[in-house]
Amino acid sequence: MGLIHLDAGVVIGFLDADDAHHQSAAQALAAALRSGDRLAMAASAFAECLVGPSRRGERAIATVSDLFERLPIDIVGLDADTARRAAALRAKHAALRLPDALVIATASERSADHLITTDRRWPTARKLGLATPITVL
Repeated sequence: MGLIHLDAGVVIGFLDADDAHHQSAAQALAAALRSGDRLAMAASAFAECLVGPSRRGERAIATVSDLFERLPIDIVGLDADTARRAAALRAKHAALRLPDALVIATASERSADHLITTDRRWPTARKLGLATPITVL
């Protein structure tokens, strides 16, 4: 039983059957649940998951909230150590955007066993100097 951190694109893809990542996101979540893994997500990524639903209204927001409760996916808040780690990642890797650095730093600071994203622009875990492996769907 491990700790799997998710990037927003995984949940967004899972919730949208027309999304290019829907199938791979569904498979990744199913595999994690079968393995008994715990799921977590940075609060900043959770906010990203709620942008589209917020445009559509309360019912769409409730659908996302329900998913997080049913799986469950723990929301991890930002603390000072994670903020410092994200800033260091962003400073060292100019192509890495701060929202992505926050997700990566959160997974790293929480000693996640794995981080799953749909973002192919991220540097590899090796380039980032992380012990946490990153899987791109």
